[in-house]
Amino acid sequence: MTSADGETDNALAAAAAGGDRNAFGDLLERHYDRIHRLAWQITGSRNDADDISQDVCCTLVACIGDFRGDAKFSTWLYAIVVNQCRAHHRRRSAIRRLAQGLETMVRFSAVSDGRDAYDAAWLKSAIAQLKPDLRETLALVVGQQLSHREASEVLGVAEKTISWRMHEARRLLSGTGSGAP
Repeated sequence: MTSADGETDNALAAAAAGGDRNAFGDLLERHYDRIHRLAWQITGSRNDADDISQDVCCTLVACIGDFRGDAKFSTWLYAIVVNQCRAHHRRRSAIRRLAQGLETMVRFSAVSDGRDAYDAAWLKSAIAQLKPDLRETLALVVGQQLSHREASEVLGVAEKTISWRMHEARRLLSGTGSGAP
């Protein structure tokens, strides 16, 4: 995203906070795919990402006036998405998690885009077994291609923590950890 895009986002957010429905609609149109993609990357489930994306849109209606422009709008928005993912995770039951994990594996095994379906399912399963803070960090740094600094702003932790989490996730996923991921 360019600096001009950030300035446009800030202007749209200010207008939306002032009650401009068209500006709010433009913000959603500009960012909805990013919201959904991040939610999907964190949860590993399209259905959950759909629900979380709707929750984020509703949350934005209520809190758009809280955006002060101290950070980029996208960074502020990513923090909302991550928080909604965390809230959603807390609400899920163990049985629902198991069912969704099986759905994800079945969905990935049916992929016919030339990737090895087994490897894709294994990687998705391994990522799903990581602690939520590691999954969130991977989704932001790898999936959304945020810098460690930007990810630290979204997650509200030190930049060094992001670097450690990335190292730890790589270690666990490569199988050099002391146990399974």
